[in-house]
Amino acid sequence: MRQNKRYIAVTGGIGSGKSTVLAVANELGFPVFSADAIARGIYEDPQVRAAVRAAFPTCVSESGVDRAALADAVFADAEKLQTLNAATHPAILRLLWQRMRAADGSAVFAEVPLLFEGGYEKQFDRVIVVLRPQEERIAALKARDGLSREQALARIKNQFAYEKNDLNGHTVLYNDVPFSSFRERAAQAVLAAAKG
Repeated sequence: MRQNKRYIAVTGGIGSGKSTVLAVANELGFPVFSADAIARGIYEDPQVRAAVRAAFPTCVSESGVDRAALADAVFADAEKLQTLNAATHPAILRLLWQRMRAADGSAVFAEVPLLFEGGYEKQFDRVIVVLRPQEERIAALKARDGLSREQALARIKNQFAYEKNDLNGHTVLYNDVPFSSFRERAAQAVLAAAKG
C-alpha cells in the first residue's frame, strides 16, 4: 500500500465508542489521529471561517465561532449540517492526511466520524465501524456532553444510519458489552486491522 503503511479509519455514530477504540490503538503503540480534534481548530483557517460566516452569520463574530450556537443550528437540521460539512470537511481531511502520512509506524488509526457521508472510506486500507445500541448512545451523550435526551436523540437521528446500510467489507465492532469487554474487542479489531 502507500509507503508500506496501513491507514485505518474508525467511524460510527456519536456516542458509539470511537474514542475508546482510538485510545486502545494508542495504548498498543499505534499513532492515532482524530478528525474531531482537527475540527476544533479548523475555524482558525480564514477560508473556513469565511465560509462558515457566510452560511451561519449569527454563529461567527470577531472573537471566533460560537461552537454551541453552531451545534444547535446544525444538529437538528440535516441541510444545515450538510452545509457546515461542505465548508469544513475538505480542510479537515487535508490536515488529517498530512498528519497521518508524517506519522511513524506500520499502521495509523484515524477517527473519522463522517467517513461514509463524505465518501472517504475508499481512501483507507481498512474501516472499523463501531455500533452501539441507541439507548446506550443517548446515555453516553448525556453523561459526556451534558445533553438532554431530546438533544442527544436529535443529533443521533441526523447522522448516517450505519445499522441501515451495507457495511460488507468493513470490520463491524459492536459496543454492546461491559466496558472492559469492549476494550478487549477493540484491541482484537485494532490488531487485526493493523496486520491487514
